[in-house]
Amino acid sequence: MIPPSPWVVRHLAQVPAGGRILDLACGSGRHARWLAAQGREVLAVDRDLAALAGLQGVPGIAVLAADLETDDWPLAGCQFAGVVVTNYLWRPRLADVLALLAPGGVLIYETFMVGNEAWGKPSNPAFLLRPAELREVARAAGLRELAFAEGYVDSPKPAMRQAICAVRA
Repeated sequence: MIPPSPWVVRHLAQVPAGGRILDLACGSGRHARWLAAQGREVLAVDRDLAALAGLQGVPGIAVLAADLETDDWPLAGCQFAGVVVTNYLWRPRLADVLALLAPGGVLIYETFMVGNEAWGKPSNPAFLLRPAELREVARAAGLRELAFAEGYVDSPKPAMRQAICAVRA
């Protein structure tokens, strides 16, 4: 099992206790499992039914199979104390993702950025953040930045990454 992202681990304490956390585009659920192990209630969402099957019955985790890239937004009207997104970018839904944060809710987002094509996939610009893009999107949505990082990382593998932790006032 791949360990959780150090960015997620570092910033979990910012998420209000007792509130439900969304693990969006959760894949195999490494963050959902870790969050649940920390005593958090988690909704794990992905379109990969096989990946979600491995999360069925895990205490503290509810699963939702949904394609996040269609016109029908499956999370409309939902709110969460925290939203965790890693290794995923679908720009047409960024505003919808940020709207999921309840007042005081915390966004923990980390994914690939421009320059990653030198290290492998993803290499398509549609799936690579521009410099400071998460910072700009969060600010435009009225979020207050708590932490931001971007640039080269060598672990878990060489990549260009961008990450933000931000709170809804």
